Amino acid sequence: MTYRTRINYSPKQLTDMWDRWQRGESLSSIGRLFGRESSSVFGILSKTGGIRPAPRKRSCIALTLSEREEISRGLVVGDSIREIAETLNRSPSTISREINRNGGYDNYRATQAEQAAWDRAHRPKKCKLACHPMLKHRVATKLKRNWSPEQIAGWLKTTYPNQEHSQVSHETIYKSLFIQARGALKKELQLYLRSQRAIRRSKQHSIKKMDLGKIKNVVSISERPASVEDRAVPGHWEGDLISGSNNTHIATLVERHSRYVMLVKLKGKDSNTVISALIKQANKLPTELYKSLTWDRGTEMADHQRFTLETNIDVYFCDPQSPWQRGSNENTNRLLRQYFPKGTDLSVHSQATLNKVARQLNERPRKTLKFKTPAERFNACVALTG
Repeated sequence: MTYRTRINYSPKQLTDMWDRWQRGESLSSIGRLFGRESSSVFGILSKTGGIRPAPRKRSCIALTLSEREEISRGLVVGDSIREIAETLNRSPSTISREINRNGGYDNYRATQAEQAAWDRAHRPKKCKLACHPMLKHRVATKLKRNWSPEQIAGWLKTTYPNQEHSQVSHETIYKSLFIQARGALKKELQLYLRSQRAIRRSKQHSIKKMDLGKIKNVVSISERPASVEDRAVPGHWEGDLISGSNNTHIATLVERHSRYVMLVKLKGKDSNTVISALIKQANKLPTELYKSLTWDRGTEMADHQRFTLETNIDVYFCDPQSPWQRGSNENTNRLLRQYFPKGTDLSVHSQATLNKVARQLNERPRKTLKFKTPAERFNACVALTG
């Protein structure tokens, strides 16, 4: 049996590897570049949880290699510590410590001292969460409630506005989860993140592809009023389906102004079933809070004219291959996959379960709402129409 030799990646190769990973390339494509399996690349990237390590920098006050060579030459000709220090414009104590920690008068070598100093400097600084137990506890508690790191960071900032030690950035939370060497948050807390990945991926890693169908008499999103686009007026919704195994589906509805979520249990994906379920759901809301619905071009909306006729709600259709035109709904579907993973049977969930999940999402603070909750914003709209 022939074994492949272990590859030692050069600094240039590692830089190229991280560049490609941050551009969104897969582990397999990066591995092919070096003639290795994806597991070889994963072994490198996973050491820091898929987060590119910051480049190391030498302290501006540290001794340089040329200064260490000057110390070595001074010791050879018999100069005193004070004479060497005066030549380098350094403190005598600095020169004394440098010599004593690197072999003493007889064994001091500049290059060896330089490498030893570089190795000693590679000590990871404790992160903020590791230094503040109460802050760490608050973050862990919110993660267990399925809050995202960004929601937690925003909530801390608004709850403790004048207490720096009680705030932490979402990036620090992510790094503490994925880089276990920091010793702050337990790895088990990763299970509460939306995407339960072993390492963190780039935002450019994947783009959702949509199945498009041909629908008659569509009204394009370009004809949607400007008041809908700027989200200033409540009552305009975005909709879509999330799918599971055994041809099971759930309808997802998001109100654009408040980001309020409603979930609808479906018995099938055919247009008659979907439209009937959407009509039933629409009748539960005041007409002032359900004025339009924006959907993609899936065939489940083929009977959209019946929906408009029975509810007096206008339906607009996105352009082909343009999921960003329903950005709020796309984001919500991604969040829902934490509760309804791909490949699972969605028919096992009752409407009561769907309502419970929707309530959890609606009670989370949102950055786009200045860390108010969708429920708070939507209830304010209900109060105005009452």
